[in-house]
Amino acid sequence: MSRLDINIRRLKAQRACLNLAAEAISGLTGPVFELGLGNGRTYDHLREILPAREIFVFEREVAAHPDCIPDEAHLFRGDFHDTLPRAAERFAGQVALIHADFGSANPERDARLAAFIAEYLPIALQAGGLAAADRDVGFARSEPLPLPDSVAPGVYFLYRQMDRRPGGAR
Repeated sequence: MSRLDINIRRLKAQRACLNLAAEAISGLTGPVFELGLGNGRTYDHLREILPAREIFVFEREVAAHPDCIPDEAHLFRGDFHDTLPRAAERFAGQVALIHADFGSANPERDARLAAFIAEYLPIALQAGGLAAADRDVGFARSEPLPLPDSVAPGVYFLYRQMDRRPGGAR
């Protein structure tokens, strides 16, 4: 499969999973975390499918299309290793959806980052909250969700926070 076809498959999977996630969290309140802004395409899509939600974006260096940059109050600037722990504590047990699109051509780096992110998902997410990612971020007290029929296994991942313990304990 060409790199173009791989990218198209990933983007279609991302859209299908985010649309499914938006429906699945319709009965929950709380904000959304977008881990990685990139060009802003996914953030823009999240604004469209979740217009009433606050969306907080995490990005090291903002270089998105000007129409796809959140205001400063909704932007955590810096490395995930610095910003995610603080945000997870600030929003402990409140977040309805966390989307993480951080994959690269470096599987070892991606695995380390996935493990790091997975540590903070159960802290930030509320019971029933979802995590969607382009890498496997399975976390404590989560259950994998079935993917849309159009999404091949291993292309995208969906998880639900099963329950919460006081203080974000897992």
